[in-house]
Amino acid sequence: MKTLYPLMRKHFIFILLFFSFNFSAQILSETQKLESLCRVWGFLKYYHPSVAKGNLEWDRQLLHKIDELKGINDKKALNKLYSQWIESLGNVPVCKKCKVIEGKSYFLKNFDLGWIDNSDVFSKKVSEKLHYIENNRNTGDHYYFGVGNRKIYFRNEKSYGAGYTSKSIALLELFRYWNYIEYFFPYKYETDQPWNDVLTEMIPKFLLANNDESYHLALAELVAKTDDSHAYLYSKHISLSLYGNRKVPVEYSYAEGKLLVTKINSTRFREKSLLNIGDVIYDIEGKTIPEMVNSFAKYVPASNSWGKLHKVKNFFLMSPKDSVAMKIERSGQNLMVTAKTYYSKDIITEKSIAPAKWKFIDPEKKTGYVDMGIIEKEDLDEMYGSLKSAQSIIFDLRNYPRQTIIPLSRLLLPATVPYYRFNFPETNYPGKFYSITNSIGRNNPEYYKGNVVVLVNESTQSQAETTVMMLKQHPKAKVIGSNTSGANGDVITFKIAGLDTRFTGLGAYYPDGRETQRIGIIPDIIVRPTIEGHKEGKDEVLERALHYIKTNE
Repeated sequence: MKTLYPLMRKHFIFILLFFSFNFSAQILSETQKLESLCRVWGFLKYYHPSVAKGNLEWDRQLLHKIDELKGINDKKALNKLYSQWIESLGNVPVCKKCKVIEGKSYFLKNFDLGWIDNSDVFSKKVSEKLHYIENNRNTGDHYYFGVGNRKIYFRNEKSYGAGYTSKSIALLELFRYWNYIEYFFPYKYETDQPWNDVLTEMIPKFLLANNDESYHLALAELVAKTDDSHAYLYSKHISLSLYGNRKVPVEYSYAEGKLLVTKINSTRFREKSLLNIGDVIYDIEGKTIPEMVNSFAKYVPASNSWGKLHKVKNFFLMSPKDSVAMKIERSGQNLMVTAKTYYSKDIITEKSIAPAKWKFIDPEKKTGYVDMGIIEKEDLDEMYGSLKSAQSIIFDLRNYPRQTIIPLSRLLLPATVPYYRFNFPETNYPGKFYSITNSIGRNNPEYYKGNVVVLVNESTQSQAETTVMMLKQHPKAKVIGSNTSGANGDVITFKIAGLDTRFTGLGAYYPDGRETQRIGIIPDIIVRPTIEGHKEGKDEVLERALHYIKTNE
């Protein structure tokens, strides 16, 4: 034992020194290094005066830093890189304006610069440099974004095309988009997955992308993580990968997790369809309809499950194959059917008759109906002149209205009322938002004094939801239908990796701060259409509205 002890002691000291050395070196993973680079690059882009003024080729600097990271493995070397980088950007003058407290009501749920103080990654010296830049940040004009009517738009961003070219360019596009959301998306705090975790998850996926399709699918997955029904990413690669470019030539309605065939379209080949009007489709290629929605979910951005359904319901019978196998219910029997698919150019669709913009829907002319998806601002005075004698007016908002909210409020509401609070991005302190409460209507003794009934469903989105909120201010308003989309506020439209995309650009809330994003507007009377109702040609939401008007129940 005595002879072994000194040897054991030496081994113990060696192991202790080994771990001590490696602990002090603080080895960082590739994802940790790239995460920190994404944050620092985005922060400097929007905060550092020289960068924000466009004095530097900022994308090129990122590409250089991505290359330099390959030779860095530990915290000390990483912070030396960041310290030297920050110093190379030039002197940051003291900002007196930055210390002025403005009389704005700030919304801070999205604001998070806490990563600057992460001592596992950043040294005290680098953290201090970053905080100094925060406190003496750029104010006024910005090279990378502009503002019009309080709305942000991105500018001066270099395009590298839509095709996959390199891992570095793929990372650049990831970092660009991630920082857009980090500083300018008003609902970042509401995403299912914390936005910080999204960066951690997506870096390895972008590194694995190696062709156009895998690159676009990674971008689509990134966009979907906004959980925003306003968001989309247009790419032929994504459409072909998820849905295909052929379709079964039928039209259908959705209810109760199934599809009801409502129309059979002919084709230029004049081949007879194996489907009949009234068939109920409940399984396509071995998947139920809800399972199909879930399979698309990863790549389809939506505020909630019903919003996701609304976005994909037109693609259920699309496929890259020549035919689609499905299970159907027909006349009480369950059948297997294999239906042929066709390219859109080979499908003949009949033009539908344009519906009336407004009308009475009863012989006694006690109930008026307005289709808010087609009525124009210039039609409103004539519509109101026709319908104001009605005891009730039904406003159908299961569609997207045409900027009619303000003039309509002046006809219907008795007085000016606050109806929404909007959160706008604070351009002098990116990541912060400020709140303004909007009022609508006018003092109007001649306002409409009958019942105002509003029809809604999952297609009621954005401006449509705001219009519902205006109509709810009427003293005799009632909302009937199912939850609305839950995507409210204006949109920022731009390109990422050369592809068209967008997300919600300002936050919209009830005047008391209650949220509608992701929740939607909850109707006073909930009605969800059924398969049987569709089979009988009923509009069950409209029928429930007529029942309410008749019984007040």
